Amino acid sequence: MKKSTIARAAASSGIALALTLAAPLAASAHVHVDPDRAAPGSYSTLTFKVPTESATASTVRLEVDLPTDTPFGSVSYQPVAGWSVQVVEGTLATPVTTDDSTVTEAPTQIIWTADAATAGAATGIAPGQFELFSISAGPIPDTGSIALPTHQTYSDGSVVDWVDAPLASGAEPEHPAPVLYITDAPPVSEEGAAGTSGTATVSPGAGSDSSGGAVVTQGTAVVDSSSSTVSVIVAIAALVLAAIALVVSVVAVTRRSGQGRA
Repeated sequence: MKKSTIARAAASSGIALALTLAAPLAASAHVHVDPDRAAPGSYSTLTFKVPTESATASTVRLEVDLPTDTPFGSVSYQPVAGWSVQVVEGTLATPVTTDDSTVTEAPTQIIWTADAATAGAATGIAPGQFELFSISAGPIPDTGSIALPTHQTYSDGSVVDWVDAPLASGAEPEHPAPVLYITDAPPVSEEGAAGTSGTATVSPGAGSDSSGGAVVTQGTAVVDSSSSTVSVIVAIAALVLAAIALVVSVVAVTRRSGQGRA
C-alpha cells in the first residue's frame, strides 16, 4: 500500500513537471521575429525562428510576406546551409515617395526552400528541431508596426499560416503573425519576452539604387540567444519545484504510514 501511494505521488509530480515545462514551450512554439522592435530609418537585422511542431513531417519551405504599403527599400539575407533563398520583387500598387525618389518596386516576399534530399542527408527542419533565418531590411519605415505574415510548409504538404493579428484582449491568437514594432509599443506580454533591447543593427552594403528599385545582397546576420537562455532558466526552475513537490509528497506519505502503525 505504501509503495503504491509513493508511486502515485511520484507520478503526480512527474505530470506536474511535464505540464510546467510544456507551458513555456507551448507559448514559444511558433514562428516569431527577433528583435521585434526597430528604429525608423535604420537597417535592422531580423531573425525568424522557425520550430517544427509536427511529430511526423519536416519543415521544407518558409515564405515571409514583406510590407507593400510601407515597403523596405532593400532586403539582404544570410545564407542558410541546405536552403535556397529567393527574394521576390513586385510593383507597388501605390508608389511611395521618399526624400530621394519615388519607389515603384520593392521586395514583396522572401522564400526559403530546403534543398532536395541526397543519399544519407536529411532535408528541411526535422521534428523537434528549429532553424534561424536572418535578413537585413531597411530603411525601416516611420510607421507604428509592420506585420510579417509567414507561411510554413511541411514535407507532407500541409501548410501553417502564421497570419493572425494580435487580439484586442492582449491574448495570443492561435497562429500569430510575426510583428515588427517601430513607433508603437509592443504588447506587455511581448515586452517581457523580447530577446533584445530593440536597437536596430546597421547592415553595411544594404541600400537602394537611384531609381528606387530594391538592391538584393547577401549580408551577415546577428542572432540573439537571450530568449533561449530564459527558456533554460524556466525549465530548471520547473525541475527544482517538481523535485520539491516529490519530496514533500514522500514525506507526507511516510508520516501517514507511521501514524497508521501507531
